[in-house]
Order: sequence, then C-alpha cells, then structure tokens
Amino acid sequence: MAFVRAGSLRFHVQRLPATGSTGPGRPGAPVVVFLHGLVVDNLSSFYCPLALPAARAGHETVLYDLRGHGRTERPPTGYDTRTAVRDLFTLLGALGLARRPIHLVGNSYGGTLALHAALTRPDLVAGLTLLEPPLSGAWVENMLDTLSAAALSLEDTPVPAELLTLRLRKAANLTAIADELLNRTSLIDDIAGSRTFTPADYGRLRCPVLIVCGEHSELVPGARELARHAPRPTSIEILPGLGHDVLKETSGTLRKAVLAHLDATADLAARSPRAGALIR
Repeated sequence: MAFVRAGSLRFHVQRLPATGSTGPGRPGAPVVVFLHGLVVDNLSSFYCPLALPAARAGHETVLYDLRGHGRTERPPTGYDTRTAVRDLFTLLGALGLARRPIHLVGNSYGGTLALHAALTRPDLVAGLTLLEPPLSGAWVENMLDTLSAAALSLEDTPVPAELLTLRLRKAANLTAIADELLNRTSLIDDIAGSRTFTPADYGRLRCPVLIVCGEHSELVPGARELARHAPRPTSIEILPGLGHDVLKETSGTLRKAVLAHLDATADLAARSPRAGALIR
C-alpha cells in the first residue's frame, strides 16, 4: 500500500503496472483509474474483479480510497462532487499523471463522479466505464433516506466495540468508518446538494462509454437515457440475475466486457493526434 499527499489530504493509493504485452507498447494509452462507491466501499472492491485483470491485460491502473473512505484521511467537509473531482485530478498530478489521458471506471456513486470528471475535463478523460451509475434525482432522494436512517442507527452505537469483542475486526472497522462519515462529516448534506445530470450534459460527452447494469436494477432507465443523448458510441451491458451488485458477478461476463472496452479505448486514444501532446 502507499499513501500520497495531494492538496490538503493524504490518500491511500494502489498502483498496478501494466504487465501484459500490449499496454506498455501503446503510446498515449490511458491510465485506468478506479472510483468506488459510498460509505462502506473502498478501493479493495475493484482489486480482484477488475483492477488486477486490467493490469495483466496491459493497462496501467490506479486505485484509491475517496476522501473520508477506507484509509484516506477523513476531513469534516468536502464530500460534494465538485471537490471529489478536484481531489481526483490533484491526486493524479501528485502521482505524475496530470498530462496522461485516463479511463475512469466508476462503481455506483463512483460512476457519478466519473461522469462529472469527464464533463469537467474532456481533454483528459478518454473513456468511461460506469457500473450501476446513479444518474437521476430519484436516486439521490432514495440514497439520502437510506443514509439518514443509517446515521441514526449508528449514532452513539456500541456495535463496533461489540464486533471487536467477537473478533470481527473488519466489520467493526467498516461500521466505525460509516459512523464517522455519516454523523461527523458533511457527506449527507453534500449529497443532498449534488446536481443531477440532464440530457444536455450527456450531449457534451466526448469519449466512448460502457454502462453495465444488473437486470433487476432500478438504474437501467437512467443508463438508457444517457445512451440516447450521448454523441459518442455508448454501449449497455445488462447482467442477468443481478441488481445493484454487478461487481459480485463471477462468470467472467463483467470482466470480459470491461477489458474489451478498455482495449478499444486504448487503441482509439493511441491513434488520436492529441496523445503525443498529452504525454510530452
């Protein structure tokens, strides 16, 4: 593991070098950056399902714990999407990757951040892979209800201590992090103030997009709306039998779809005239 100071925060970061035969030989190939979901999620959810296979397929990868999550520092404020996007690009600068094209892979709320980043820096974001991305205002309202209820249940609870007594250290740690995020930071208020996407936003996208949703997910309509309005080719992969848990898919369908999209985006970026200018 590594800790990197970027701006005012210390981030927990994992970098996996490209170990396949194709990635390092493609000038201008994007660095694949993974963005996880909210509260109890962290970079580890990507490691075995997607990040390690991507590195072995020849893609340089970066995983990090978002502000306040996992082992990254947990300040009291700054959990809005604008700050999260600024954190992303500040961290890439600290890693010496500020001028490299990137392919963002976001899960759940991480997909929302990836989309915001692509709209903020279309010059750097060469591709998007969005796993179960929440795109509608209805999702924000439902998530706020869920987070508020969780905050009340965790406030002044003895659960972490009880779990430690039972030697369930990982569960105790995740519960403690959730309590701190929900009850001692501005996260809920910041999510409440987040801006939802419009068809005009989707029309400004300038990179290829893959969206993966579970068959039973309530987020499929939002994914299809994005595909209708995005000017670049957008593909949607629906995984049978799943809901909002596509990272648990074990048949290899998810991995194959994501790796194929990463390869296609890398090939496209390598042929782009801007690739050489970005990496100089």
